[in-house]
Amino acid sequence: MLFVVHRIAHNRHTEERNSNVRVDTPFGTVQTTNNPDEAAHNLGVDLYPGARVVQGNSATIGGMHTVQAEFESDDAADKVMAFYAARFPNANVTTKDQNHYSIVSTDKNNLVTITIEPGDGKTRIKIATVSGKNVTGSSSSD
Repeated sequence: MLFVVHRIAHNRHTEERNSNVRVDTPFGTVQTTNNPDEAAHNLGVDLYPGARVVQGNSATIGGMHTVQAEFESDDAADKVMAFYAARFPNANVTTKDQNHYSIVSTDKNNLVTITIEPGDGKTRIKIATVSGKNVTGSSSSD
């Protein structure tokens, strides 16, 4: 067991550039970003106009790619929800609970989860995507 842990520790590479961190391991890659264009590109989901990136992370492990990013907007949560509801009209799940909104959509081996909630005078938008050959679920576009 110690040999395996030792081997993993010595076969990882960490790189930090402009407050972004990338860690390569034998199992895959994990990286963070504060760049809104990079976060949007990695998510593969339209960003709410004018939203500012708070944080973003991605990981590729075992043929699956996950991306999580958090944004904030000065617009009301219901307006943000209307934007995303129009982009995912066939979502598997769409919920509203007192200005807290959620959308879950699956399509072509992609899982997208969006949560929208007000807080501190801003609207927080959290988007997570999981893609890859091992992602299953019925298609939202059926």
